[in-house]
Amino acid sequence: MAESNLESMTRSSWSGKWAFILAGAASAVGLGNMWRFPYLAAKYGGGMFLLTYLVLVFTFGVSMLLLEITLGRASRQSVIGAYAAFDKRWKPLGFLAAAVPFIITPYYCIIGGWVAKYAASYVLDSPADIASETFFGSFITSEFSSFFWMLLFMAITFVVVALGVKRGIEKVNLVLMPALILMAILLSAYTLTLPGAVDGLLYYVKPDFSKFSPELLVGALGQMFYSLSLAMGIMVTYGSYLLPHEDIVSSATRIGVFDVGVSFLAGLMIVPTSFVALGSGEAVAAKAGPSLMFGTLPTLFESLGAMAPVVGCVFFLLVLFAALTSAISLTEACVSIVSDGTGWSRRKCFIITVAVMVIVGIFVNLGYNRLSFIEPLGDGSSLLDLFDFVSNVVLMPIVALGTCIFVGWVIKPKVLIDEMKEGSALKAEKAWVAMIKFIAPVLIVIILVSYVAAQFGFVSF
Repeated sequence: MAESNLESMTRSSWSGKWAFILAGAASAVGLGNMWRFPYLAAKYGGGMFLLTYLVLVFTFGVSMLLLEITLGRASRQSVIGAYAAFDKRWKPLGFLAAAVPFIITPYYCIIGGWVAKYAASYVLDSPADIASETFFGSFITSEFSSFFWMLLFMAITFVVVALGVKRGIEKVNLVLMPALILMAILLSAYTLTLPGAVDGLLYYVKPDFSKFSPELLVGALGQMFYSLSLAMGIMVTYGSYLLPHEDIVSSATRIGVFDVGVSFLAGLMIVPTSFVALGSGEAVAAKAGPSLMFGTLPTLFESLGAMAPVVGCVFFLLVLFAALTSAISLTEACVSIVSDGTGWSRRKCFIITVAVMVIVGIFVNLGYNRLSFIEPLGDGSSLLDLFDFVSNVVLMPIVALGTCIFVGWVIKPKVLIDEMKEGSALKAEKAWVAMIKFIAPVLIVIILVSYVAAQFGFVSF
């Protein structure tokens, strides 16, 4: 893995291990933790889903994190260069991996704009107006408002990335991550003071082994895979900024801890609240994604009376912070990919990335008004749904599967194990090799097949 002396001297780096851990955690903690994890936990009986998710994160999830972070640090490159540094024949897999953040970032910023709009609305509008059936629909189909909030969210994200790794990403994560966790704890604590919340808490945390099923396993597996920012090019990029001799193993484990912790708190905020407002935890399982975040939850918040504006604003501010940290990591991955691939200055690559994101974001957002007649995945689908399907359901599992084959069978795991042991005590070396060569590929194929089938209505998760 030859690397030029010039590249070694000029490449950005984290100021320390905890700066990297916070950045990795900030990337992992995103919208999926807030709107999909609670839905799945409620749907699959709470405690049993939590237990399954926990086991998967600290086996499959951390193993894949270790692979991607080490691949980045060993090569000192983002995804395209990382694969090519070990075997140039596998460079096409790097291009496939590079496409993922470029597809995700524009539509992620659209959803981030929705969250920003709702956070502001709890200051400017009444909870009753926000909870009305027409509020969300009229907003996303607007030919001005939805674009304004998307561009505002993009502007905040781009400013942080423009400041660089140490002056921008590190410092923002140092503020946003503790603030996010503090708000999640406070909201969870408030939720548990509501009458009837204890029943919801018990439903959420007490495992019922009779609830275990193949559907629960696949649901937890998919949630874990997408939540940890695997196969998005992010962890490879962030790993490439990690200095030699930093402890990769403990860092990856701590990122997993952050992800599990915030996911747990998100469920703690939402599942017991559904008991209070609707009488059962299953109520929240009726809807997922945008319907839960922008439809069900505002209705639940409205039922809290005088506390509705405060709870609503704090909740959406929390979600906004989670969305921003993930959008920042996605954008940074894109800038790094362009920079490593072209050799141009970071400033030039940043401008190109911004231009692409804005243009694609506007195009995708038009799918809710001027281009709403385009329904690529069937009746009621949008351009955003198409981008999400291509990136999350198709490309990410394919990239992850290819990466496991590449490391497990082409360059062989020992290459990365030697890199991991620089500063780390890798106690489960044989287990990690078995995971990457045999177990992870099978699990990834299950994710790919199951979620493609779910998209076309053959199964439901």
